[in-house]
Amino acid sequence: MNTGLFPPAKRAGLILHGVVLAILLAISAWGFINLARTDVGPNFVVYLLAGLMAFAPVPIFGYRAYSLARAEYILDRDSLEIRWGLRDEDIPLTDIEWIRSAQDLTHPLGLPPTSMPGAVLGLRRHVDMGLVEFIASDAKNLLLVATARRVYAISPSNPHEFTQTFARATELGSLIPAQAKSVYPSFVVTLAWESGLARYLWLAALFLNVGLFVWVSLLIPSFPRVALGFAPDRTVAAVPSVQLIIVPLVSTLLALTGWAAGLYFYRWEKQRVLSFVVWASSALTSLLFLIAVLFIISTPV
Repeated sequence: MNTGLFPPAKRAGLILHGVVLAILLAISAWGFINLARTDVGPNFVVYLLAGLMAFAPVPIFGYRAYSLARAEYILDRDSLEIRWGLRDEDIPLTDIEWIRSAQDLTHPLGLPPTSMPGAVLGLRRHVDMGLVEFIASDAKNLLLVATARRVYAISPSNPHEFTQTFARATELGSLIPAQAKSVYPSFVVTLAWESGLARYLWLAALFLNVGLFVWVSLLIPSFPRVALGFAPDRTVAAVPSVQLIIVPLVSTLLALTGWAAGLYFYRWEKQRVLSFVVWASSALTSLLFLIAVLFIISTPV
């Protein structure tokens, strides 16, 4: 029997996540652009909070969109593999006790509190089945996969074909006994944290960016204007010192992007050297931003 690929419904979820990301990024950009044009005062705080609060959930929705785009349910004679972003669950077919539709339950199955189209994710306890882990995109086509350890709620786009393929695979029997495997995104972070070099690079980037934020916050009230760029005639362009806040914001954004990219490469042992290159580059970039601020305030205006 050939491997059966059963992707979840993706289109509606990807569109919704794309719209949410566009709105959040637009609000964040609006806040930071106005922040750079406003003097220190109440409006400065409002724009800063608007920019930060709008940007804070962007990584969450971005990761959810990435997870949905990569999501697959892979069924063969040996195992059922659930791929969802950095989440990877491999269940031997011999461990599966039954598969049924969630609509057949006597007591309705509640959804995780943060569920939305394209991301029905999380844990929920059911009165009959106990703990249920949702790894699905559509709450209307949920299939329940029961094992001795846990029940999984999944949403293949064609649940009828999925259950038929499972029945045929069960009848044929397993060729090679599969091993159960559970990989969580947090597992990658924990694994990388065990490396002393990774911890050093992470903490270096963290302290550099926190220090940059604190330093710039102290500099803004002390300097009415700073040299930030050049005018068309190649003379130094003096701007309100409040625009210095852009430097730590950009530095932090790049550091977070580098941290996430490094975790992506760290999943594979052969590519872990790329993780350390990315993390070292992030720490070095943060240091260069700090040095840039020193040059900015040292330039006469």
